[in-house]
Amino acid sequence: MHPPVLYSFRRCPFAIRARLALAASGLQPGADLELREVALKAKPPELLATSSNATVPALVLGAAGDGNAGDGQPIVLTESLAVMQWALERQDPRGWWQDRSAAEHQAIHALVAQNDGPFKHHLDRFKYASRYGTAGVSERHKHRQAALVILRGWNQRLLHGGWLLGGQPSLADWALLPFVRQFRLADPSGFDAEPMLVALQAWLQRLSASAELRAVLEPPWAARWPWRSPGWLYHLALARDWQAARAEGAYCHATRGRTLGEVGFIHLSDAHQVEPTARRFYGDLQSGEVVVLHLEPDRLAAAGLDVRHEPAPDSGELFPHLYGGALPLSAVLLAAPWQR
Repeated sequence: MHPPVLYSFRRCPFAIRARLALAASGLQPGADLELREVALKAKPPELLATSSNATVPALVLGAAGDGNAGDGQPIVLTESLAVMQWALERQDPRGWWQDRSAAEHQAIHALVAQNDGPFKHHLDRFKYASRYGTAGVSERHKHRQAALVILRGWNQRLLHGGWLLGGQPSLADWALLPFVRQFRLADPSGFDAEPMLVALQAWLQRLSASAELRAVLEPPWAARWPWRSPGWLYHLALARDWQAARAEGAYCHATRGRTLGEVGFIHLSDAHQVEPTARRFYGDLQSGEVVVLHLEPDRLAAAGLDVRHEPAPDSGELFPHLYGGALPLSAVLLAAPWQR
């Protein structure tokens, strides 16, 4: 039985709230679930196979036999609210969801719908104005004001007990937290100066300083480097060599200190070989001096390059080697810093 797999992105507010509920239910990465940090500009093929839009978070529950799936097919939860409810229905020691009345469940759903719909709409166009074509002062201000109308309504709810549903935190508080936090980060001084958000400002400060939020913004819940898919190939490069290759249009190094012309091929690694290779050949370097190039095999083939798995001379372990010429930049999905 494979444990649940969570595809996540450290800074995504939807992923943050999913991690909050999973952590609250007592699950831990590495022990109870496998967490796969995703680089959004280089989504792994395993995530792309989960749904048509391949968004995060995505929680993949195991195959038949673990009580979570039927007919041998995994169950995939691709909505953050569904992930939160799954986690809290499993175990809810803090009372965020279980033992709530039907009216409270209805109120939670209404608050989350308001957040994920109109508030998120205005937040995006205020925070990411250039992305949405609202970079003009008047347009950005319009969306900020529309978002503030919603925030003032939430502020009113907090006047009766300090939480959105009264005297105790609920799923609604934790589901809305990452988005209110994003709104403040877009203009901290402006948010803090709003006279009609005093209760919300205190609520946000309290939750932002909470152990629950701190935990899911740091490893192991929030890895600072992407998960390495077994479907890709990898090359360890000196950061200065990679920077030069970007300027020149192609990468021509075989390995550390040796060129493609000297060796005849480029040394690659499969996913499980990256760390041992890095420790052996780059372990004396500081973080930031080495990058891991993520390579897509189909792009290599399309460029007329040939990957051959050949034995290493000292151990006989099979490593992928790239033949046929320089590595084109178009075949590199991601260049991620190698961390010790």
